[in-house]
Amino acid sequence: MFAVLECVALQHDRRIVVLAGVIALLGMLSFYHLLLRAEESPVRRRPYWVLVAALASGLSVWATHFIAMLAYQGSVPIGFDFPFTTVSAVVAVFGFWLSMQYLWRGIRGAMLSGGIITLTVAAMHFLGMTGMQVAAQIEYRLPPIIVGTVIAGALFTLSFILFQSLLSWKRVVASATASILGVLILHFTAMSSTILIPDPSIPGPQVEGLDRVVMMGAISGVTFLILAATGVAALIDRHLVDLKGLVGATLDGLAVVRDGRIVEVNSRFAKLFDTSEASLIGENAEELMHADDGIPAHLQRNGAVEAVPNRGDRSRTFELAVTTIEYRGRPCEVMAVRDLTEKRRAQREIEYLARYDVLTGLANRTLFQERLKNHIAVAQEDDEFALLALDLDRFKAVNDLFGHAEGDRVLKDVARILIQSARPGDLVARLGGDEFLILTAFSTTSEDARDLGEHILSTFRREMNCVSDPTAVGVTIGIAAFPANGDDSETLMHAADMALYRAKVNGRGIVAFYDPAMDQESKERRRLESDLRQAISRNELELLYQPVHSVENGEVASYEALVRWQHPTRGTVPPDVFIPIAEESGIIISLGEWILHEACSAATRWEPHIKVAVNVSPVQFSLANLAYTICSTLEKTGLSPLRLELEMTEAALLKDRAITLSTMRQLKGLGVTIVMDDFGTGYSSLSNLRSFPFDKIKIDRSFIAAMKQDENAHSIVRAIIGLGRSLDLPVTAEGIETDSQYRMVVDEGCAQAQGYLFGKPGKAPSRQKKPHKAVVD
Repeated sequence: MFAVLECVALQHDRRIVVLAGVIALLGMLSFYHLLLRAEESPVRRRPYWVLVAALASGLSVWATHFIAMLAYQGSVPIGFDFPFTTVSAVVAVFGFWLSMQYLWRGIRGAMLSGGIITLTVAAMHFLGMTGMQVAAQIEYRLPPIIVGTVIAGALFTLSFILFQSLLSWKRVVASATASILGVLILHFTAMSSTILIPDPSIPGPQVEGLDRVVMMGAISGVTFLILAATGVAALIDRHLVDLKGLVGATLDGLAVVRDGRIVEVNSRFAKLFDTSEASLIGENAEELMHADDGIPAHLQRNGAVEAVPNRGDRSRTFELAVTTIEYRGRPCEVMAVRDLTEKRRAQREIEYLARYDVLTGLANRTLFQERLKNHIAVAQEDDEFALLALDLDRFKAVNDLFGHAEGDRVLKDVARILIQSARPGDLVARLGGDEFLILTAFSTTSEDARDLGEHILSTFRREMNCVSDPTAVGVTIGIAAFPANGDDSETLMHAADMALYRAKVNGRGIVAFYDPAMDQESKERRRLESDLRQAISRNELELLYQPVHSVENGEVASYEALVRWQHPTRGTVPPDVFIPIAEESGIIISLGEWILHEACSAATRWEPHIKVAVNVSPVQFSLANLAYTICSTLEKTGLSPLRLELEMTEAALLKDRAITLSTMRQLKGLGVTIVMDDFGTGYSSLSNLRSFPFDKIKIDRSFIAAMKQDENAHSIVRAIIGLGRSLDLPVTAEGIETDSQYRMVVDEGCAQAQGYLFGKPGKAPSRQKKPHKAVVD
């Protein structure tokens, strides 16, 4: 080490050594800065930056070596051979380029790169030494050279490791420092280990004096120029690439316009016009698009405006903003263009969804109410129009049985029929579910509204045939007239709803007009509901029992419990009046529990072979705890489950088939008999018989009543009884009122019969009655 320091201090011009060090510093800083640029560049551009880095680093190290050699002030004059000097420069550049091929391979790559550079610098040094022109023989002391080479190799390797592990500016500075030390140590270790033995027989150098200074200045100048050029190129490239990347990353298309012609565009702008960037350069900016404000597209304006393109997809909508900037030393306009097509489409869709029904395309509640209020607001004194409220019949059954997809299809068909039936100026709307409204145009009289309603009914009967299409639905219509039935939107809609309710009560599938008396009926219904809630606590309800006879022996097989309501002021309220109210209001839950308890309690006093039949509402079957309620009632009353029959209509199967089936299986597990009531009038009866565990079938009284006059009804009764026989299900005929009816069901093989012929509903029996002596031929 002392020999190296002595060599530097005593045998070299320290000013020139400092110059060599400065060149080494600038060269290494440029080298690692260029490596950083290569690392940041795309893979396809990295080789170019690696080559530039090799050129800058190799020449700077070579210049450091050469100038340091010129700084040597030994006793023997030294000159240099041009070919060897040139080759040493080429070796330096190639060695640095080769080392960078392994740089980005982790620690092992850093070690390999460090070793290659060490060998490169050593080879360059000794090639340069070989090319020296000196009147002396050259000898080397190998041990110091080996030590210096090892230290230099460690420093070069460390420099690459620091470059890979550090961040920001530290990686460049630290790596450059380690590399400079490696270059200088290797050079001056070799120089201090070099022995020049004067030999007069060897020719001396050809260049002396001023030529040496000129050569040193030329090499330094060229080296500084190369380093400065590469550094500036890297900075400019990075700035331009980053700026271009930043401009290209924006959502806006940008175009720089000078004197009406495009001089620069980004990729987004070219994409907006379905062309390339190069093809737009020199284009007339005004011809590219048309601005809504009528001003040429490229001229500056106070704010953004909408524009449409004159080429490419002309259905698109652009937002255009123009700003004046200085570009390349001259004022230019920058057109910023953004594609609003999708945004406008989304806005239109949102506006559509806010005012129209997605499924049917009809107006929704919001749009309908707006149009109705506007209709009323602009109506003149003698203007008339009507409001039709429509409700679909059997739609819930279709939706439950065939699924929501089929239900949606039916709703679309209904919307199509209503649109076809409506007249010009009428507005058809869907409020939700199966509720539809039609707002007619002005000058629609009540007679016109009736004609429209009847036309809709006839179209439904023609296109929705329940006989051939199980998914067909009907329609019920209520009509309110303006201004006769209301002069504001709320009153008018209430009147239409009341008219629709009247149409439903009167049998569905009809047209009904609003009548002021309907409001009174509605109030009466609400009062009736209020009284019904207190009927149990006031002991106004009672159970009557109608016998069901066995055809085989004529004895009573069971009694059906039938609830009656004796109102203190209204007198007897029929079940078909208060039962629907109870089901709609939820009172049926408590009412059903009371009926079950009373019937089971009464049955415990009968003969042990006589059963009691209790009707269960579809609302009750929708409750998950129905089986528990029945089990608890049987335990409290002491009635055997084998003596209880539960009668249910097919409507109970349409709400939630899974819950209903689970409940029925629980009841069957208790031993309770389950009867399908009113068979033949429900939906998909055969499918229900196959899917649900029924124990008995009851034929609806409507078939029995029509059996004598209608051969089709007789055939249906015969088919039902045959079906029950094949499924091993006893069949009960209800509504038997004459001996002829009784004889007909007996002839067909019916197991049980019920009706006025055997007795009207009465008080709870205390013992079995004698069998009815029916006349059978």
